[in-house]
Amino acid sequence: MNNPYLIEHLRSIPDFPKAGINFRDVTTLFKDAKCLEIMEEELYELYKDKGITKIVGLETRGYIMGSILARRLNAGFVMARKPGKLPATTIRESFSKEYGVDSIELHLDAITPDDVVLIHDDLLATGGTIKAAWKLVKKLGPKKCYMNFLIEIRDEGLTGREHIGEGIEITTLMTL
Repeated sequence: MNNPYLIEHLRSIPDFPKAGINFRDVTTLFKDAKCLEIMEEELYELYKDKGITKIVGLETRGYIMGSILARRLNAGFVMARKPGKLPATTIRESFSKEYGVDSIELHLDAITPDDVVLIHDDLLATGGTIKAAWKLVKKLGPKKCYMNFLIEIRDEGLTGREHIGEGIEITTLMTL
């Protein structure tokens, strides 16, 4: 898709949070009303006919467009959170990051076998977080699952898509 207006408004910050990383700052997209409108429309067009019943947004930037799209699709919104942040019974999955090991959790009752789920996050780079989220969603047994990112980074030798593996339809609004 690579909408030129979105690309123009995406900020890159070199050497953040450490040397050698070119951080893609989506806050510049979220603060611009036209960017929000473009992203909402593009996401809606991708998923309006898929029967989505739940959107799983990854903490925290995945909550923004995930909840906007959930409202637009008349779907529920599920938060994937860091450990200890969800109040009811949860399931957990750990994963490796560039800086160590982390985990995410979902409420055990967040998804049912009748659900069609879209897992959404702002950015796909190495794929560790999203793969963990996908493992959690699969444990809850929805009938179908999709995955979406605002941005997929490939220009720095990152292979997040390959890390996720086969068996799920993945879409992105921008590929860099």
